[in-house]
Amino acid sequence: MNLWQQVWSSFRVFLDLGAQPETLTFIQTSKSCFSPAAPCSNAAAASVSFENERRVTKVGAVQRHDKLFTPGPVEVSAKTMAAFSRPMIGHRGEDFKNLYRDIHPRLQTLFGTKQPIFLSTSSAWGVMEASVRNLVNRGALCCMCGAFSDKWLDVVRRCGKNAEALQVEWGKHIDQKGVERALASGKFDAVTLIHNETSTGVMNPLPEISCMLAKYPDVMLILDTVSSFSAMRIDMDALGIDVMLAGAQKALALPPGFSLFSVSEKAFARAEKQRDRGYYLDFLEFKKQQANWMTPTTPSIGHIFALQSKLEDIFKEGVEARFERHVRTNALVHDWVNKSGFHFFAEEGFRSKTLTCVKNNKNVDVLDLARHLREKHHFVIDPGYGKVRGKTFRLSNMGDETEETVSHLLRCLDDCLATG
Repeated sequence: MNLWQQVWSSFRVFLDLGAQPETLTFIQTSKSCFSPAAPCSNAAAASVSFENERRVTKVGAVQRHDKLFTPGPVEVSAKTMAAFSRPMIGHRGEDFKNLYRDIHPRLQTLFGTKQPIFLSTSSAWGVMEASVRNLVNRGALCCMCGAFSDKWLDVVRRCGKNAEALQVEWGKHIDQKGVERALASGKFDAVTLIHNETSTGVMNPLPEISCMLAKYPDVMLILDTVSSFSAMRIDMDALGIDVMLAGAQKALALPPGFSLFSVSEKAFARAEKQRDRGYYLDFLEFKKQQANWMTPTTPSIGHIFALQSKLEDIFKEGVEARFERHVRTNALVHDWVNKSGFHFFAEEGFRSKTLTCVKNNKNVDVLDLARHLREKHHFVIDPGYGKVRGKTFRLSNMGDETEETVSHLLRCLDDCLATG
């Protein structure tokens, strides 16, 4: 590890512990030597800069802020934000093609597929709507177990497609037997499923549902992995997933406003027969352009720079080590829930590995708890989503969080609960 890497590693530890940094400035006096340019001051930002023979360039900045432990957007590291702010390149030139080529094999590894990976300058909802327009013909069975999966029904119907709900109580999981009973009617050629329902903290049994769907080869599985992708293994090809989509702002810990997806060959064949695919999110247009390492329309290049940086982090840590880290940090939160006397909102055996939805059985003022935590410790948690706001609160362990940072959050929660 060179000196710059040592400096950066120390600085990251400082940030990860939730500190609010002062200004740190480093000047490159030669290619191999860094020296402090000035002592810490009381400025409202932390920066790391370097100077070469021609100019000074700021490569990273973390302003004083309240740290996010919400389940999306999550905290974005200084390194990622620095990558997001790299000098711009053209999106139709070799620089962009080389960038896409560089990230693609690692994305295929995370998706568990040999299919191409597409980059969409939209939230994940853009790809969700695209999946409906490209694939749904007879109708979609919408598996609904929380706020985000419930929204699928509205999205499908707004696209002018037939849709029916397979609704379960919030906090419960989607059972493959219920899905099979609905598919036996022959009314559906697509199923929408959220792997990890962020509003309730429920993780649906994907292997079991995928295995059952193998009996229905004409039914497309459209899978939302927005809050599970990159935090746990999901093998698209092995599970027979037809569209797998992910957002940038959750476990990937990138700025919001960008999404990734992949499409099976079976789904491409279906899309070829659809006449109302549109243009902006036409799967066949994405496939055509990706073959030349381009996107159909102008992409958010800053997001792709940030993604490249994040992939470097993920593969340096090790994919399996990353998965195991999420299991450990999630277990810390679960232990805290049990010890503090709260209950889980999600049913046992079907709980997310990236966030915890805590049931407010102790009748604390959740909005006041969140406000107190932010004012005193500068941490932000979510006081429940939609119809369970105030009846639950959500704690995220996804992204770059470590056992140290999650433990720190939990100690601060204890402090706020103790002091009211």
